[in-house]
Amino acid sequence: MSKFFASKYKELEAYTPGEQPRDMKYIKLNTNESPYPPSKETIDAVKSENALMLNLYPDPTCAELKKVLGERFSVNAENVFVSNGSDDILNFAFMAFGENGVVFPDISYGFYEVFSELHNLPYKKIPLGDNLEIRAEDYKNAGAMIAIANPNAPTGLLLTLDEIREILTTNPDNIVLIDEAYIDFGGKSSASLLSEFENLLVVQTFSKSRSLAGARLGFALAGSEIIADLEKIKYSTNPYSINRLTLAAGIAAVESDKYYMDNAGEIIKTREYTKNELLKLGFSVTDSYANFLFAKKEGIDGKIFYEELRKRGVLVRHFDKERIKDYNRITIGNPKEMGTFIEVTKTILQEASK
Repeated sequence: MSKFFASKYKELEAYTPGEQPRDMKYIKLNTNESPYPPSKETIDAVKSENALMLNLYPDPTCAELKKVLGERFSVNAENVFVSNGSDDILNFAFMAFGENGVVFPDISYGFYEVFSELHNLPYKKIPLGDNLEIRAEDYKNAGAMIAIANPNAPTGLLLTLDEIREILTTNPDNIVLIDEAYIDFGGKSSASLLSEFENLLVVQTFSKSRSLAGARLGFALAGSEIIADLEKIKYSTNPYSINRLTLAAGIAAVESDKYYMDNAGEIIKTREYTKNELLKLGFSVTDSYANFLFAKKEGIDGKIFYEELRKRGVLVRHFDKERIKDYNRITIGNPKEMGTFIEVTKTILQEASK
């Protein structure tokens, strides 16, 4: 680092994105992207957006996108916040609501700890249960903002709406942020609880089920005052954070919602097929409700398995944390890709048994 770098950031450990290698062609099962392209309506909307207007700023209020999202989730536009990916929203939420501290699971999305450190917020990591589950009772009366990914990453495990309601009820004076990046793959959104709880902040993304990871678009749902807080942070940093092409894509994606939800259904089917095949091969697999699986095999080092897959052109995600180092997170691709993954896995296991 340079001698000019602020001392308060010198010990900051940045988030590590999934690798995007260029050295060969891979089956990419490491970053939880959708294996399916955007809808025809989404592609057409981007194509028809007038490139001659790129010299003009986009609408900072994102009014039309907020309108269609509000209709999709049965809330008013004033209850919708949109930004440049859900990571931006998480960052803003930690800035806006984390002054008295933040509580989150010890094994979860890595950005929770990064944002806490970045903004010098006190934080507490709550250990997952014996089966890697988030336990609602551990978050009662937390006395701080709570951030929970539901389904959790990288485990894929899901809290029920009743469990989320329990957390909300026992923390009336603090924001409870439910990060629903993977909710469309088998869970029920806590957006249905917004009318009951003023402390609920629901965050979703267009990157997973809506096939727009490359467009960078996320949104949040909450009471109007919470949304106004987030808008203040946004307008104090980058009010034009969503470009014209992304706005057009986002509106069309919401309007062609059935296409994306049908694709999510196909991913669920492929996930269950892959899970059953791994079980046949002796793997332990969590009961994932996300677009990925979290799996390990007794007697096979998790990092070595990851490396052997990589050598054969299949990328998955490995984490070095002690408790989960024997696991790998496997994004669900299309059926052909997952068939190849299973066949490559069989080859690795056969070679390891010799």
